Amino acid sequence: MTELLRIDGLTKAYPGVVANDDVSFVIQEGEVHALLGENGAGKSTLVKMIYGLVRPDSGSMTLSGTAYHPTEPKAARASGVAMVFQHFSLFDALTVAENITLGMENAPHRRELSEQIRSVSNAYKLPLDPNRIIGDLSVGERQRVEIIRCLLQHPKLLIMDEPTSVLTPQEVDILFETLHKLSDEGTAILYISHKLEEIRTLCDHATILRHGKVVDNCVPAEKTARKLAEMMVGEALHVPAKKNLHPGEVILEVANLNVKSKNPFGTSLKDINLVVRSGEVVGIGGVAGNGQDELLLALSGETPTRRDMVQVSGVDVGDLNPNERRELGLLTAPEERLGHAAAPDMSLTENAMLTGNVRQKLSNGGFLRWASARGFARAIVQQFDVRTPGIGNSARSLSGGNLQKFVIGREVLQNPRVLVVNQPTWGVDAAAAAAIRQALMNLAEEGAAVVIVSQDLDELLEVSDRLAILNEGHLTHPEETAELSMDDIGLMMGGIESGSEATHVSA
Repeated sequence: MTELLRIDGLTKAYPGVVANDDVSFVIQEGEVHALLGENGAGKSTLVKMIYGLVRPDSGSMTLSGTAYHPTEPKAARASGVAMVFQHFSLFDALTVAENITLGMENAPHRRELSEQIRSVSNAYKLPLDPNRIIGDLSVGERQRVEIIRCLLQHPKLLIMDEPTSVLTPQEVDILFETLHKLSDEGTAILYISHKLEEIRTLCDHATILRHGKVVDNCVPAEKTARKLAEMMVGEALHVPAKKNLHPGEVILEVANLNVKSKNPFGTSLKDINLVVRSGEVVGIGGVAGNGQDELLLALSGETPTRRDMVQVSGVDVGDLNPNERRELGLLTAPEERLGHAAAPDMSLTENAMLTGNVRQKLSNGGFLRWASARGFARAIVQQFDVRTPGIGNSARSLSGGNLQKFVIGREVLQNPRVLVVNQPTWGVDAAAAAAIRQALMNLAEEGAAVVIVSQDLDELLEVSDRLAILNEGHLTHPEETAELSMDDIGLMMGGIESGSEATHVSA
């Protein structure tokens, strides 16, 4: 293989933390190279330097034998470096072609561009209609738009950040086929994922970061997923222990829940029925965009519902607001951690106050009890191993995985009767994901009713007692998890309910 990108001694520091410390490694042409590390290890900062979003304090890069120091993404793209981000940057109201045009410096005429989109997307088995509106596309199809936008630049290096977190197993297979084709054609791929079995299947080599430093490298196929995780964290990995509990009384009951989505491109909920008992974990799977956000908003009280649609321990909460539901023990943690679950520019103490005020009694007679709030924030940081210089730091300053640990910990430590979480371990490293899953199972063991909405099928199979699937706003009947195979669940996520006579069945 021929060397494509050489990174020598890259260092980047921020106040209170060294994000990358003398990082060096090489990526070869046509290689699929994994970048592994726990949350806060420095992966995001490193790829942002490669893509021109962040400038290093010291060190150098060489691309195809030439000095490479991009000052902005435009310069990176001109040099042959493209990136597909974890969070898509697409405008829902525009067409596929219009969105792709926005990312091009010298876009061709619309008809020519449409022909290029069709040609490239078909060649890589990612078919796209350039005239379709983004808001009408599935999440998997939206990812295709981002990939095709990159491929039209004919990149030498394609950076992919958590590309399979929102895909069905069938869509993952298609994506991997595309990446293998790109690799065979000489395109190098820098691949970031916390799904270690994917890394073992797809990647030729891996560089492992810990606390901003390169600590190891390996051929992933020669290691077990558990060994890769232990190389990342530097210690033995704790595997969550699931206990066979006997569910108790009904805590959460959802009956004939119908909610119209506030988002013009969202998915309305249709006749949702669900019963969750004390000591039980119910998983809800489904491809993103099938009503997950709408369900969480309806259960949290952010979207008003009619009476008798949602009950907690027999008490109707359908017309109660979020704080009133929290007082009764119905707590939620949304998918969007920065902006919805946490205020970006507020400190961790202030964010602890936001949702902990009612149940933790962080105010008295209208006066905020900041000493108690700081104590609560410290407890979250300590018990959930949130890596941060201090509780006075803003939520924005945390890595995505550490903010996720803070958000989940904040809700778990309030001793909810019902906890509904959406994507609890999205973008979280293996050790942190195991800790979060264990905390949710412990909560159920202590008598809470837990609902986990997730697109991670391995996660749902690991922690759920029963599993249902959201598809186009309908919820299938929850089945015993032990009776379902991965193929069954994948088909259900795609709209085909395994072993059923109808696609949509009420619980």
